[in-house]
Amino acid sequence: MGSSSGSGQHAVLFPFMAKGHTIPLLHLARLLVHRSLTVTIFTTPANRPFILNYLADLIMKNTTTSTVGVSVMDLPFPESIDGVPPGIESTDKLPHISLWLPLARATHLMQPHFEQALTSLPPVTFMVTDGFLGWTVHFANKYGIPRLVYYGMSNFASTLSRVAGESGLLWKTQSADELFAVPNFPWIKLARNDFDESFSDPEPKGPRFEFIIDCTVTASMSFGQLVNSFYELEPVYIDYWNRHYEPKLWSVGPLCLAEPPTPSPEHESSWIDEWLDRKLDQGQAVLYVAFGSQAEISAEQFQEIKSGLERSQVNFLWVVRKNESQLSDGFEERVKDRGLIVREWVDQRKILGHRSVVGFLSHCGWNSVLESICAKVPILAWPMMADQPLNAKLVAEEIKVGIRVETWNGSAKGLVKSEGLEKGVRELMEGTRGQEVRKKVKEVGEAAMRAVKEGGSSWNTLNQLLDQLQLHANRHAQPKFTTTATTTI
Repeated sequence: MGSSSGSGQHAVLFPFMAKGHTIPLLHLARLLVHRSLTVTIFTTPANRPFILNYLADLIMKNTTTSTVGVSVMDLPFPESIDGVPPGIESTDKLPHISLWLPLARATHLMQPHFEQALTSLPPVTFMVTDGFLGWTVHFANKYGIPRLVYYGMSNFASTLSRVAGESGLLWKTQSADELFAVPNFPWIKLARNDFDESFSDPEPKGPRFEFIIDCTVTASMSFGQLVNSFYELEPVYIDYWNRHYEPKLWSVGPLCLAEPPTPSPEHESSWIDEWLDRKLDQGQAVLYVAFGSQAEISAEQFQEIKSGLERSQVNFLWVVRKNESQLSDGFEERVKDRGLIVREWVDQRKILGHRSVVGFLSHCGWNSVLESICAKVPILAWPMMADQPLNAKLVAEEIKVGIRVETWNGSAKGLVKSEGLEKGVRELMEGTRGQEVRKKVKEVGEAAMRAVKEGGSSWNTLNQLLDQLQLHANRHAQPKFTTTATTTI
């Protein structure tokens, strides 16, 4: 994927402190270095080791002699955040996911440190910062540095959220599960439960809503929006956005294909590989089960998951990040011949790429959706929060690479009973619909591969973006920073 399109440019990347937000931008860093850019990544002390390990082969050892590579700069993380225990600097370490908002809002206290650090760097051609770090746009615009915002969402989710919100139909339904047709996309039916909970009130208000609005406003002030997707996956939605809205969307993914999956020695789990190899040798297909690091699963729902997987009689590898105390009822012993419970970090791409894995029970976080598509593994979609219900709709109804889990009452956020889960698992792994989505995901996965290769849509889009950013740099004198960076909060 190498290219000289970005030669001589200096990019600043600043991901939000969550693995799902950070990892795609680390893949982007690799892409940019391969295109002869110098990259500076901003993070916090507690998150620095993860980044250094992830990009170890690209880290510049001597910045005085190196011209291309990655350097990492730390910014002090705010202290005494209400509800957040001391020392926690990322969402995956939070005791409860509801605390993501105080953590995200507190990041604005990093602004003066960020701006001061920028003044010490070589001239910056452009910056890519997370949508939750909207305050970064003020310094960028003051000094004429193009800021690209990164949300980690699909074009489908971004476009439908904007259209549904502007239409007002979101608040005209009688219940949170009542469907309405989306203007200009009449084949798509949505409900309030398909959107973030802060928009369920006809007169939305409160800190969460205000934070989202602020992020939306600062995104609109940006040079463009970088999207981890590829044109062929959702052309209708990226075209619609770029005809009607700003800033422009640039689809340059799947970013996970910037490098081949490689095991991390620090986390390498040979016992997992051995278990999967054994199932492959036995000719037994495996269902991979993972709901991400953020999902909060109730005790009742966890019990239904256990029961559904046990009743399904399929082989499964289940990554359990929470609720571990509920596994002490003999469940592991009962399913030991066909089920593996993993409590540690795993290389998800490596698992999905194993030939024994033929299905993925997923929360439909966008990174997981893309990784499953790239591995050509169909999805049993079970959305739980944020943009996941929209991603699940895209997966099951639009691109048809998965099947949606059925809730007991049909509600998008209802309880999934064990019999409903069993039905979905069996259909994905053994049924006719499973065969159909398995064939479809192979086609889409091959299209993803073509998109990132030389001459592909994402390859060309990134080239065009870097060319535009270079033209912008040529037309504008390098910014002269003031001695003390200003703060806009």
